[in-house]
Amino acid sequence: MNTNNIDLLVNNPDTTNLFQLPPEAKRLPAWRMWVPLLLQIGLIAAVPATAVYTFITGKTVVLQTAPVDPYDFLRGYYQVLSYDISDRTNLQKLPGWKDLPTEKIYCPPGVVCPQNTNTVKAKTSFYVILEAPKAATNPGRPQAWKPVRVSLENPTNLPANQIAIKGKYNGWQMEYGLETYYMPEDEREKVNQEISEAQRNQRQSFLVEVKVDKTGHAVPVSLWVRDRNYRF
Repeated sequence: MNTNNIDLLVNNPDTTNLFQLPPEAKRLPAWRMWVPLLLQIGLIAAVPATAVYTFITGKTVVLQTAPVDPYDFLRGYYQVLSYDISDRTNLQKLPGWKDLPTEKIYCPPGVVCPQNTNTVKAKTSFYVILEAPKAATNPGRPQAWKPVRVSLENPTNLPANQIAIKGKYNGWQMEYGLETYYMPEDEREKVNQEISEAQRNQRQSFLVEVKVDKTGHAVPVSLWVRDRNYRF
């Protein structure tokens, strides 16, 4: 476009109007920028806020861990654990298990299937009711709480020595959001070595202390290896 054409567009009001934005588009309302930003901040803050609430208001519960391979226990900066109450074979012995929603197990032709071809439906969320130990046998080390039943709904009016912890069944075990922990670098190798030594004499030799709130949500507090306590 030459100079004469440019001057013609500038000096002609009919043509310049073609390039003007409508008045409502000249200025973006401030709320259209702040609302999405505040929503994002709220979503990011919701998770730690829930954890803080559980830590402050929750009841202290001790969970028995399942035996682990000490060489697989540490994965980078994180520890990976499972619990006695994660194991399906332990949970299915409890009252209430048969009341959970089920789905039929697919059995390929020619394969010998179990007599009971129904299993608890994957992704089902339910509660495991835990009961506090009656008496401490080792004053220097807490005792694990015992699972007494399961419930699809969060039970109300539980006695003071019981609490309901919520988990989700993944098709073969329960997950409580307590399976992975961050451990400081200066403690990782030490903890791993102590667990390895402890399990030589007693397979179930370490415990995890958690806080559980009234909704069943749980957060980790510390790890017990024999008589030693490590805070998360």
